[in-house]
Amino acid sequence: MRALSTKPYLIRAIYDWCSDNALTPYLGIRVDSQTRVPMEYVKNGEIVINLGVDAIRNLHIGNDEVTCGGRFGGVSHSIAVPIAAIIGIFAKETGEGLAFQGDDFTPTLPTGGGDEISSDRPRPSGKPQLRVVK
Repeated sequence: MRALSTKPYLIRAIYDWCSDNALTPYLGIRVDSQTRVPMEYVKNGEIVINLGVDAIRNLHIGNDEVTCGGRFGGVSHSIAVPIAAIIGIFAKETGEGLAFQGDDFTPTLPTGGGDEISSDRPRPSGKPQLRVVK
């Protein structure tokens, strides 16, 4: 069984943190064919939407998508955003939050040079060097 992605859980956590601190959560979205947002507000393939309680209704942050309703320029829209399309969530007032790397991102391990961390390095022997500090 494949483990669930941590991304929707992190999005919900930052959303709750913003709400608990009376901050306005904003969601950064990379728009693609699976994303349902008002296209007239998309710039450079991205859109940022306000997830504040005064700006949207019926917010649902599921494990596969974020859905809500909102008004853009006075016109009501249904929003549906796949979790994979979300590039970040942050507080408008402070800029604190999380940015996510693209789903096509593959981390590369360092090669050569001899500075890599080796998982087969022998464990240190002897007594631990911890002591109680009063």
